[in-house]
Amino acid sequence: MRNYRKLSLQEIDRLENNGCQAQDWNLVSVSDDFDPDSLHRVTFYGTAQLGSFNGSIEVSDGFVKRCGINNATLRNVTVGDRCLIENIGNFMNNVAVGDECHISNVCTIETKPNANYGQCNLISVLNEVGKGNLLLFDGLNSQFAALMVKHYSNSMLQATVKAMVKRHVEENKPACSTIGNKVRIINTNEITNAVIGDGSNIVGASRLSDCTVCSSDDNPISIGTGVICENSIISGGSKIINSVKIVDCMVGEACELSNGFTAASSVFFANSYMSNGEACAAFCGPFTVSHHKSSLLIGGMFSFYNAGSATNFSNHAYKMGPMHYGILERGTKTASGAYLLMPANIGTFSVLFGKLMYHPDTRDLPFSYLIARGDTMYLVPGRNFATVGLYRDIRKWPKRDKRRLAARKSIVNFDWLSPFSISEVLRGKQILERLREASGDNVSTYNYHEYVIKAPLLRKGIRYYDLALRIYMGAVLKRHKPEVPQVSVGEGDWIDLAGLLMPVSEERQLINDIIDGKLATTSDVLERFLTIHRNYNEYRWTWTYRMILNYYHIDHLDDAAVERIHADYVTARREWISLIRKDAEKEFDLGDVDRDVLDDFITQLEGEVDFENKKLYM
Repeated sequence: MRNYRKLSLQEIDRLENNGCQAQDWNLVSVSDDFDPDSLHRVTFYGTAQLGSFNGSIEVSDGFVKRCGINNATLRNVTVGDRCLIENIGNFMNNVAVGDECHISNVCTIETKPNANYGQCNLISVLNEVGKGNLLLFDGLNSQFAALMVKHYSNSMLQATVKAMVKRHVEENKPACSTIGNKVRIINTNEITNAVIGDGSNIVGASRLSDCTVCSSDDNPISIGTGVICENSIISGGSKIINSVKIVDCMVGEACELSNGFTAASSVFFANSYMSNGEACAAFCGPFTVSHHKSSLLIGGMFSFYNAGSATNFSNHAYKMGPMHYGILERGTKTASGAYLLMPANIGTFSVLFGKLMYHPDTRDLPFSYLIARGDTMYLVPGRNFATVGLYRDIRKWPKRDKRRLAARKSIVNFDWLSPFSISEVLRGKQILERLREASGDNVSTYNYHEYVIKAPLLRKGIRYYDLALRIYMGAVLKRHKPEVPQVSVGEGDWIDLAGLLMPVSEERQLINDIIDGKLATTSDVLERFLTIHRNYNEYRWTWTYRMILNYYHIDHLDDAAVERIHADYVTARREWISLIRKDAEKEFDLGDVDRDVLDDFITQLEGEVDFENKKLYM
């Protein structure tokens, strides 16, 4: 706590000689070493507490100015040490400013009654016209958000979570707008009802209204020219620049929104990148990317997703309004001009081409291409499993995680072959085998719901899925002793909860513990997510052990079985690498890839062939 004192008569005289005035000088308190010559043309209303203005502050590279307050109207403010506040066009009202801040050429900074700073803001994602299914708060991560959205119809869970979040917000809510330490706010028009964390850099913004900017000195946030943020929360390490406009949004750690992107009632988590386009009621999980002006993400749940140019989703299925939504599971891509009619569910690591109608549900056919040609919808099962694109994606994501290790709220498990995706592969292989058995081999096409599968591609799909199974089993077995699992958790179905791979049984237990009060705070829930993530390897082995026994029709793992599984793994992995090499050479043959680029890629692949006896990044 700083110690403040009243101004002396001599200090008041010097202040008035510098063009300063006050509604009541008795309400102005200062630090012991206060220098009245640091203030010029300042008008005080209400109370003011002023720190020391000794020293200077760097306002641009190599440009240092003396600390102080110049040309400003202040009402009910607190200002820390070594700050420079100048040219406040309108006023600062009900604001607390930290140490070493530079605030210049700003119109208005104030706190209005009943400010919530974007906290406890109830928004509706997925269902654009829903009553609200996601409560924003500064500790929200992708898992907590996904849990709320997925189980919004569980009234007991929603009521408990709502009370939990409200307690957290009330316990941490400041009395007025706050500006942390080492904050820079330059050439900005309006900041109303905002909590701005340490190290924030706000330059040229148009308006921040009812926002919490969760910046820190070692994980700063940048907000740039022309930006408008309303009723939103922004997490550490993020950038919002170049005329972005967001309303009712959550921006997670290390996200970047830029170049005129607009969003309403949407959330973005963990390294998502949005530029030029638009989002509405979108749940953008980790590594969701959209670059293009004509792309619209609406009414969908995404993660590890890349939107091609002119990608569009329709959440009007008929005439009941924009209430429909879809889920594009981890790793999905949409090609340029892709269109998807909601509701829809797309299996993991799939690629969409053309105008896709008939509400596709391909959760049991992962790694597939969905292709629209006129009124005919084609499905190429498993095709993406053996492509250069997938190979590059699964290796680039861990390298592109820009979040600081100590500041990662959202949990991201990068395993691309996991109990979640392999469960889909198992179901997909069974579906294709049943289709072939039902129609025989002497047909040119097979039908899966409204989608056509060409006979040669169905046979390849079965092979791709089998390669995936053998690679997965061998890779997991290399990480575990071939012994009976010590726990039963992990058996049954798995989910991908916005980056966290976990058994459904753990999700059920989590929900029950929230409702029963065993997890009483938001911190308790977030810690449970971490605990589940820490146990991932153990849970995965429980699931995989049973899968291995079923696949090989054995009742235990002996040395002979282990050797067979390893041999199958090596063979399958080498075939997978060979398929990727052929895909790369096919792209080279198109004439757009330099020979050096292809040679470097093939050298990398050849290293993969010798990778079997080393650590395997699944």
